[in-house]
Amino acid sequence: MDAETVDLLVIGGGMAGLSAAARVAAEGGSVVLVEKAERTGGSARFAGFVWTTPTVEDMRRVNPDGDPELAAALVAGFADGVAWIRSLGVECRPPVPVLGFGRGHQVDTNHYLDACERMLRDRGQEVLTATRTHSLVTENGVVKGADCLLPDGSRRRIEAGWTLLATGGFQGDPSLRAERIHPQAEDIGLRANPHSRGDGLALGRAAGAAFGRQDAGFYGHLMPAGVSLSDPARFVDLALYYSEHALLFDTTGERFVDETAGDHLTAMALLERPEARGLLVADAGVHREWISASYVEGIPGVNKFQLCHRAGARSAVADSLEDFASMPEEWGYPGTTIRDRISQFNATMRANGATTPGRLLDRRPLDEPPFYVLEAAPAITFTFEGLLIDARAHALSADSGGRHPVPGLLAAGADAGGLYRRAYAGGLAPALVFGLAAARTALTETPAAVGR
Repeated sequence: MDAETVDLLVIGGGMAGLSAAARVAAEGGSVVLVEKAERTGGSARFAGFVWTTPTVEDMRRVNPDGDPELAAALVAGFADGVAWIRSLGVECRPPVPVLGFGRGHQVDTNHYLDACERMLRDRGQEVLTATRTHSLVTENGVVKGADCLLPDGSRRRIEAGWTLLATGGFQGDPSLRAERIHPQAEDIGLRANPHSRGDGLALGRAAGAAFGRQDAGFYGHLMPAGVSLSDPARFVDLALYYSEHALLFDTTGERFVDETAGDHLTAMALLERPEARGLLVADAGVHREWISASYVEGIPGVNKFQLCHRAGARSAVADSLEDFASMPEEWGYPGTTIRDRISQFNATMRANGATTPGRLLDRRPLDEPPFYVLEAAPAITFTFEGLLIDARAHALSADSGGRHPVPGLLAAGADAGGLYRRAYAGGLAPALVFGLAAARTALTETPAAVGR
């Protein structure tokens, strides 16, 4: 096998991997990037906003159980990450509010990802696509690169001072979803690329890296149940962001979550309910102000209900609450119970009373007919559980209980865990920030000096 040594070997060519590789190349380092898909970019090609919380205090409020060191590093590194994007000639539009607690920039992510790859090639660095990583190379507990399988079936060893795992998590593997997230997660929709199947996590664990808490959860959205997500254009078009202003009922006819906390949290909650499906109910006011309106400033609004109906989703428009009693039996929901629950909810909201589950951010009654009814199900974008890292993107060792790094090994993006636990404050931003942190580590630290 051919042998070579580079400053950084990057396994995975998404947001984290390309950011790290391009930064190393920009600063005169040597790098090889390995991507198993035919094209780099991963799921970042389907995203358009780089954002997180503006302050550490905001992050602690919305993500109280996440690693505080990683949370602080994300907030502190965000501005530098945006500056790096702009340094490549990629426009970051003026900052806007996101999800009510965040702030970020609309970015042409495809332009950014392509600019990173172009920088690598222009600087004479290698980008190997359709190439699989067979195993990491270790010597006396130090990771020194990887053995890779090229498209022609031959094996190539790439030796490196540092190796970065950035393969995007395990959301593309149904069996891992069932094992690590929830048994019903095996069958949920995938609103991401299909190639992120836990490769980086398996490589890291084989090298002694620590894996994070199993109950960390995932980032995803409510989508229309039973509608294919094979077309990536549907990932955003059919996402039911308006659920934060609607009511969601499970197959027993009960509300089970404060919908106003955020669609991304509601998706996790629905996964754990019977059959992982539910009815989303909105009234004419929600339709007017949210279903057809822009979710984030700068993004044109589309009529989500109409799009879902045309896509074949189970949906209906009820002229009155009494119509719920005539809900088709084959839907599998107790329509009369749901009607009564909506009436009780409305009465409580008019009296400014307390409801269970709570209703923190939007306490308006849903009493303006007609009512828009749509069956929803959770779909996953990326996983929160991954290899434990520190703020410099070192993968932490299992033998040390996550206290010391595995020499030579880094992780970023969805291969890195610990940042979020059943909470979310941006996906592209952590990939960017910790990808750049991995680049700094590769350029300034010696693996031999990093002990277990």
